[in-house]
Amino acid sequence: MTATAPPEPVTWSDRLRAVIFDLDGTLFDHESSAVAALRQWVPRLGVETVTDVLLAAWFEAEDRHFGAWQNGLISYVEQRRARLRDFLPHVGHRPGTDAELDRHIADYLTCYASTWQRFDDVDAALTAVARAGLATAVLTNGIDQQQFAKVEAIGLAGRVGPVFTAEAIGVAKPAPITYLTVCERLGVPAEAVLHVGDRHDLDVLAPRAVGLNAVHLDRTGRGPLDEPHRITSLAELGRFLPPAAVGSAAS
Repeated sequence: MTATAPPEPVTWSDRLRAVIFDLDGTLFDHESSAVAALRQWVPRLGVETVTDVLLAAWFEAEDRHFGAWQNGLISYVEQRRARLRDFLPHVGHRPGTDAELDRHIADYLTCYASTWQRFDDVDAALTAVARAGLATAVLTNGIDQQQFAKVEAIGLAGRVGPVFTAEAIGVAKPAPITYLTVCERLGVPAEAVLHVGDRHDLDVLAPRAVGLNAVHLDRTGRGPLDEPHRITSLAELGRFLPPAAVGSAAS
C-alpha cells in the first residue's frame, strides 16, 4: 500500500506538542533480543546449532500467531502456545500438552528477558524530543507486564511515558481508538501529535488516518520508498521536530 503524501514537515512540525513512540522494533530491539534468546534456549532442546532456517521458522510463527491475537482471534496465552506448536517440530520435539508448552514458554521467556536491549539511536531521538519541549508516550501492541518490564530493563523508565498497551486499552493497533486514547490521555489534539514506528501499516497509515502526523522508521530499507516522511534511524527524527525550546538543556 502506498501512503497518500501528507503536507511537508514544515507545515505541521511547529504545532507539535507530543511524540508517541512504538516500542518493539522502534525503541526496543526485539529481533536481536529474540535471536540472542533463541541461541540460549534452543540448545536446551538438544539442538546445538541455531540455523537461519530455525530463526525464520520462529519469526514466521511469531508473526502469524501474534497477528491472530492482535485481531482478537485467540488469547495472548494461546498465541504463545500456537507459536510453539509450529516451532517445536523443527527441533525434533512433539508439542505436547498445554502444560508442557507453558513450561517451554517460561524457559524461553527467561532467556528472552536476559537479552533485552534498546537500539543505539534511541538516545539521540529522545534528546531531540526533549530539546523541542515535547511530551512523549509509548503505544505498544503487547501486555502490561512484559512491555513495562522492557521499558524498565532498557533504561527508558522515566525517560518516555506513559506507556499504553493493547491489553490496557482493550484493542490493538491499528484500531483508531488506540491512537486517540493516547492523545486524549496526554491532553493533546491528534493534529499536534507525531507517531513514530517501524510498521508502515500500524505506525504510519493508521494513525495518519485519524488525524495524527506520522514518520516511518524504516530500519530495514524495505519501504515503501515513496513515503515522504521516512527515516532509517531515529537519529534523523530531529528534522521532523520543531526548533529547540528556549531554555532547553544542551548535552
